[in-house]
Amino acid sequence: MELNPKIEYARPEEQERTQVEGVRKTLDYLLTHSPYYQKKLKEAGLNGGNIQRLSDLNAYPLTEKEDIQLYNPDFFCVPIEDIAEYTASSGTLGKPVTVALSKKDIERLAWNEALSFAYMDVQQDDVIQLMLTLDRQFMAGMAYYQGAMMCGATTIRTGPSLPSMQLEISERLGSTIWVAVPSFVMKIKEYALEKGIDLNQLAVRKILCIGEPIRDDQQMLNSLGQAIVSDWNIQLFGTYASTEMQTAFTECSKGQGMHHHPDLLLVEIIDEQGQQVSNGEYGEVCISHIGVEAMPLFRYRTGDICKLDSAPCTCGRTSYRLSPVKGRKKQMIKYKGTTLYPPAVFEILNQSNVIKDYVVEVKDNAYGMDEMVIHLNTHLPVDECEKTLVAFLQSRLRVIPELHYISSAEMQQLQFPPGARKVVRFIDHRKSQHHA
Repeated sequence: MELNPKIEYARPEEQERTQVEGVRKTLDYLLTHSPYYQKKLKEAGLNGGNIQRLSDLNAYPLTEKEDIQLYNPDFFCVPIEDIAEYTASSGTLGKPVTVALSKKDIERLAWNEALSFAYMDVQQDDVIQLMLTLDRQFMAGMAYYQGAMMCGATTIRTGPSLPSMQLEISERLGSTIWVAVPSFVMKIKEYALEKGIDLNQLAVRKILCIGEPIRDDQQMLNSLGQAIVSDWNIQLFGTYASTEMQTAFTECSKGQGMHHHPDLLLVEIIDEQGQQVSNGEYGEVCISHIGVEAMPLFRYRTGDICKLDSAPCTCGRTSYRLSPVKGRKKQMIKYKGTTLYPPAVFEILNQSNVIKDYVVEVKDNAYGMDEMVIHLNTHLPVDECEKTLVAFLQSRLRVIPELHYISSAEMQQLQFPPGARKVVRFIDHRKSQHHA
C-alpha cells in the first residue's frame, strides 16, 4: 500500500466524492450484514442511496456508545470464524465495548499506523521502542506494532515498564523513535535527570505521543509538551484515536493538527442535536467507518470535543486536520459556577512546580452537584505546598478544589488500578447525569 496516498493531497471536492462513495458502501454493507443497523436504518427508511453529499448525513440517526454496550453482538457483521481478534475499549465512560476485527481490519489498522509513522518520516533503518501495553485486548499496542512492521522499521516491545529499563534498552539497542504516553515520557526524563543521564546522548530524536494531548488549541506545545522538550533535542508528534474508531489521527512534522484519512474514516463535528457545525467550530467528533469489515460503525458519537481545520497544511496535504481534544462531553465538570474539562485542569496542574503527580476526582455532593478533589503528591511540606497552591489555583482555575495529599505509593495505586492499561488521571464517581 502507498504510504503517501494521493487522496490526502487531492482537491476537497474529490475527497468529498471519495467519502460519499465510501460511506454509501458502508451503509449498504450494514443493511446486509449488521443486525443492529438493519433494524435501525430500515425503521428510518434510509440507505446509502439517500446520500448525495456529506450534508445529507444530518438526516441519519446517530449511534451512541450505550447502544454498543447494550447490543454489542448485534454490531458484528461477520461470522465468528471470520473474526481474527477481539479488542476492547478501556471502559473510561462505563462498561467496556468489545470490538471485533477481521484479518482485513487488522491489515487496515496496520496501514493506518504505518501512515502515522510515514508522517514522522520514519525510515527502514529506524528502531521504534513501543512503550505501551501490548496485551489486555489493547488495540493501540497491536496497531502500532503492526504499523511499524509494515513500514519496515525495527521494533522493541518494552511495554510501559520502569523508566530505568526503558533507558537501558534505548541506550543499548539504539532506539530512534519512542511511542509512549507523554506523562510517562516525563517520568523517564525526571529519572534521567535524577541519575545524571544526558538524554541528548541517546539516539532517540522523535516521540509519538499517545493518550494525552501535547498541544493547546493554538497548536502550540502545552505545559507537558514544553516540559518534555526543555533542554532535550526531541520532536513530539501528537495523536488522537479510540478503540471504536479503529483509526488514528497523527500530526505531521509541521505540528499543525492531526491529519484525517479521507479513505478510512468519515468525520463530522456535530452539535447537541446531531447536526454538523460550521468549519472551525467546536463540537462532538462523530465518525463513520470506511472499509471496516467485522464491526463498522455509522455516525458514532465519540463524546470527544474537537474542531476541524479545512485549510491546507504546509506539508501539502489538503485533508482535514483535527484539533487537540478540548474534553469529553460526559466528563464536563460544573464546579462552583465554572465549567471545566479535565484536560484544562491537567494543563494547569502540569504548570505547578510543587506538584509531583496528581489525580483529579469528581463526585456528587449532598445536593447532586459536582464536587472536585485533587489528589496530589508533593516534595514540599503540606502546609507550604497548600499556601503556594491555593494562590496558584485561584489565579488560573478561578476555583479552589479540595486538595488531598497522598504518598507516592498511594498515587501509584490510584493511577494504576487493577486491570488498568494506561495511567488514570481522572476518576468520575458521579451518579447523576447533569454533567452529561
